[in-house]
Amino acid sequence: MEDNDRSTLLENPPTLMQFVHEQLGDLSPDELSGMDSDKLKRGSVVLFIISPREGPEGQLEPCLILNKRSARVRQAGDLCCPGGGVSLPLDRRLAHLVKIPGAPLHRWTPWPHWQKNHAESSRTLALLLAAGLREAWEEMRFNPFRFTFLGMLPTQRLVMFDREIYPMVGWAPHQSLKPNWEVERIISIPLRKLLDPSQYGRFRPMVATGDNGDVQQLHHNDFPGFIHEDDEGREMLWGATYRITQEFLARVFDFSPPEEDALPLVHRHLDESYLNGSSWRHGQRQRHSRSDW
Repeated sequence: MEDNDRSTLLENPPTLMQFVHEQLGDLSPDELSGMDSDKLKRGSVVLFIISPREGPEGQLEPCLILNKRSARVRQAGDLCCPGGGVSLPLDRRLAHLVKIPGAPLHRWTPWPHWQKNHAESSRTLALLLAAGLREAWEEMRFNPFRFTFLGMLPTQRLVMFDREIYPMVGWAPHQSLKPNWEVERIISIPLRKLLDPSQYGRFRPMVATGDNGDVQQLHHNDFPGFIHEDDEGREMLWGATYRITQEFLARVFDFSPPEEDALPLVHRHLDESYLNGSSWRHGQRQRHSRSDW
């Protein structure tokens, strides 16, 4: 896709919404078949939201809405889509609500075909979407009644945790969002910035190893990432959320970031609690993502 075509889409949110729907319409029901209850409980559901906001010149521009994880949870300081694990008793009840007339799945064009020909997969999709919407409400008071479901991206597996992520893509204008205790702040990234190759970097996470201040690389590899700056500081989008974002950009805009070897190197220091979320419980409140830019 040429840059002019991308710009045309970004300048017309209704056209973009329809285009995203078309590009994600090839989800196979087979991808959601045969998923037992244990796998669903272990899985992590993510809601991927696109929402228009007012741009620098007053025009509406579509954005990706992310959470910055608070110091009370694991992976504090990371950017992530709203979402979390499936709660089977509750989410099974909520799954019925996302299918009623006027609800997100009822308005999704492929839904009648799924219900008629792929009953098991349609139930799983409803469960995953219900869990994502519930988590989004809990984390950021996201209004599920102002949400249009557009499709689903391929499953992502977390590198450092034994979990899978099922990314739901949707359009959600006119949201009044408010973070809960799991979220430090809500971040809005314009898609036009995500389509700018100069905004990308190579991320090297470093972790403290003791009281003497020594640090070592958290993982033997560097990670490609997107560098976001706003009035409150500089953040790095990396890991599973970065991969989900890139899958979306590739499918919808035919976009690929620069080769990893060509990206500038960026460090970020993490404390030892990064993987278990203990920093808040020990009173070690830190601005994780700002410590070493």
